[in-house]
Amino acid sequence: MRDPPRRLTPAKAVLAAFAAAGVLAAAGGAAFVGLGVYDVSATGPHWQPVHSLLELALKRAVQRRADAHPPPNDLLTPQRVMQGAACFRDRCVACHGAPGIAPEAFSLGMQPVPSSLVEATRHWRLQDLYWITRNGIKMSGMPAWEYRLEEGELWSVVAFLEALPLMTPDQYRALTSAPEAAPRRAATSAGPAASAPVRGTPRCDGLVEAPAPLAPPLSSAELARRAFRQHGCTACHTIPGVVGPETSNGPRLSGLAGRDRIGGKAFPTEDGLAAWIRNPQAIDAHSAMPTLQVSENQARLMARYLLAH
Repeated sequence: MRDPPRRLTPAKAVLAAFAAAGVLAAAGGAAFVGLGVYDVSATGPHWQPVHSLLELALKRAVQRRADAHPPPNDLLTPQRVMQGAACFRDRCVACHGAPGIAPEAFSLGMQPVPSSLVEATRHWRLQDLYWITRNGIKMSGMPAWEYRLEEGELWSVVAFLEALPLMTPDQYRALTSAPEAAPRRAATSAGPAASAPVRGTPRCDGLVEAPAPLAPPLSSAELARRAFRQHGCTACHTIPGVVGPETSNGPRLSGLAGRDRIGGKAFPTEDGLAAWIRNPQAIDAHSAMPTLQVSENQARLMARYLLAH
């Protein structure tokens, strides 16, 4: 006589149902990716649920991290607004546009389309805007400006964004294109003191020797990996310990300390490798490796990492 089948308890039945659902979801996800179902072309938008989920994730992620960077007390000053206008003109207008100025044509073909920043301060706190400007946003086309703008310049961009909602096209053009010695006014919402005449347009140089410290602080190795990513090294090279695409444009950067020469010319020392990273064509005029405006400090950080791997 056969024993009757054993019945699952309610708790085990629920667990089994969840496990089965998990297996089906994993199989469905694998099929979704493997069959290329999702259209990744930039000619069409994300599906609305995907778009909404990404926006929610962005908002929560920024808010969680931005409080480590409170705004400086002297943020809304004419000088900061003018410096921020110079940086915005040189770095941001191409994608985001400005009062009376359309974005460049290429940016209008991006998905998602870069947003207008006229009302950015209605949706983001000042520390949020600083964090986004400094760190960028993955898979959006928004770059990290940490290695291209000084700390003061990053906050000046935020000051400019605070002033932007009240700025007319004529005011923007005057602020960003007047002659160096011409007096002009920074249109801000910070009160009478912010509208005092200021001379000269501050420069936005774009070469950062040492980015502002992060909280929590990163190890030297992680700072080097960050520098490799931010200077685009992974576009051509596979670098030990650095996440990036599989590429063969340039040689794999491992075991450099054991080589006789780097690039056939430079010595495998910190000085030699840092000099090669900063200006390879000064060492070998026929090198295809471009000059990437890497600062001395960052080049040495990267050289020490490579010589240890």
